[in-house]
Amino acid sequence: RLRLAESGGGSVQAGGSLTLLCSCTGKTCSRYPMAWFRQVPGKEREGVASISWDGGMSLYVDSVKGRFTISRDNAANTMSLEMNSLEVEDAGIYTCARRMAYMLGPTLDVGLYTDWGQGTQVTVSS
Repeated sequence: RLRLAESGGGSVQAGGSLTLLCSCTGKTCSRYPMAWFRQVPGKEREGVASISWDGGMSLYVDSVKGRFTISRDNAANTMSLEMNSLEVEDAGIYTCARRMAYMLGPTLDVGLYTDWGQGTQVTVSS
């Protein structure tokens, strides 16, 4: 059974950086597109960044372009999200997800993802 586990969340001041890690255990993530989603209370879950199965393509929500970088290490069965120049609006629970679409490209459509982690909290103070 696949298990996705996030780590690396925490509290930073605006302008700071964090790197989130998503680890896949139980089954492989290496042949499937993956993504990071963010949720804040009272709002819909939002796609932040997605990466193709081989890491060759990525997508970002406009608000994080140029500041966040998604990457993956298929040999290690992990995915990362490097977040720089963090803004207060970046705060939320960040969750990684795997889409059961063999060897396909990235997407931020939350409805296409079937496997989810528990999430990690990111807090950004002004």
